[in-house]
Amino acid sequence: MLAAHADGVAGAAARGRGVLRGHRQRGLRLWPFLGPAFIACVAYIDPGNFATNVAGGSKFGYTLLWVIVASNLMAMLIQTLSAKLGIATGQNLAEVCRERFSHRTAIALWLQAEVIAMATDLAEFLGAALGFHLLLGISLFPAAVITGVAAFAILGLQRFGFRPFEATIAAIVGFIGVCYLGEIFKANPPLGTVAHHAVVPQFAGKESVLLAVGILGATVMPHVIYLHSALLQNRIRPETDEQARTLMRFTRVDVILAMTIAGLINMAMLVMAASVFFKSGLVHVGSLETAHRTLRPILGGGSSTLFALALLASGLSSSTVGTLAGQIVMQGFIRRQIPVIVRRLVTMLPALVVVGIGVDPSRTLVISQVVLSFGIPFALVPLVLFTSRRDVMGVLANHRATTVAAAVVAALISGLNIFLLVQTFSGL
Repeated sequence: MLAAHADGVAGAAARGRGVLRGHRQRGLRLWPFLGPAFIACVAYIDPGNFATNVAGGSKFGYTLLWVIVASNLMAMLIQTLSAKLGIATGQNLAEVCRERFSHRTAIALWLQAEVIAMATDLAEFLGAALGFHLLLGISLFPAAVITGVAAFAILGLQRFGFRPFEATIAAIVGFIGVCYLGEIFKANPPLGTVAHHAVVPQFAGKESVLLAVGILGATVMPHVIYLHSALLQNRIRPETDEQARTLMRFTRVDVILAMTIAGLINMAMLVMAASVFFKSGLVHVGSLETAHRTLRPILGGGSSTLFALALLASGLSSSTVGTLAGQIVMQGFIRRQIPVIVRRLVTMLPALVVVGIGVDPSRTLVISQVVLSFGIPFALVPLVLFTSRRDVMGVLANHRATTVAAAVVAALISGLNIFLLVQTFSGL
């Protein structure tokens, strides 16, 4: 996969090297550096985000908008560090862990990362199947089969190089944004109230605190940390320290643009739910199916169609990215890989079994997010540790303030996920 990535971005890399060397380039100088963060940002608008944002908006109105803003700022920092590791070392996070930790530790990290990647992919695949189910009115099992075919088609774009794949994922992200722009236009929320709650932290009782913890604690997806570092490791290799710094500046812009779009989409999800469900007194919209069904009589059939299309696009893109992340994890930790098509088949099977035996897909989404929570510290802590070391990062080593901020974010997110796990299992 990494070799395909290197081949696919050769043209963009050549233009990027020209920019770093100070050569005049036709077109936007930033263009060769855009793409990786847009693939990473897909993890932040996956079906799990749909579920939490709809729940937050329907139960507490606009109150928790600030949580999404805070979460997005944290995500920007973490994804920037992941990209920086790939640029500075020419390796992805899994490879650095393999080299810097003991063999036993690397194997343990690989095993847990594989479990997390599969749990994540299960949720995202189910989300796409649910999108087909809602959109076409077919049962879940044939919807899951169609999802598998569509996922293979998207993965097949890599045959034409990685740049078309990046463009496709970015287009899907844009499509999700357009769908929610249409939803917001129909819902017509009070923009002043939205702006107020986006920057003023507040809660509405104990349950809102728990939901805020859920939104904030599930901010960072472990698999996309590994993936983002891989997308940058051989994309454009800087030849001097100054070029490395310049490349990092362009990469930050890529991250900020992509994560800002993802953050706005997440905010739009919550604002739509608040404007439609909370305002109408429908505070118990407990599943994505209920949200879809309830939108039609309130905002019209077009709104429910947009919702289903956005969910479908989210599930397909995030599931594809999850499959690629699984390749990175295996290749990085144990220097082995299986064909991406085989991995896609393997990760499809649990979802098909879950759908085939009639398990509630929304409940499965929740359980998969709990499993995912276990893996967050195992990706975040090594990332912060390695990016703070000059012997690993060279001139791109974190400034002390960056390390402190990253450590606080890592501790906060890890602690919140532990809290979520305790709350989840104590309630069983």
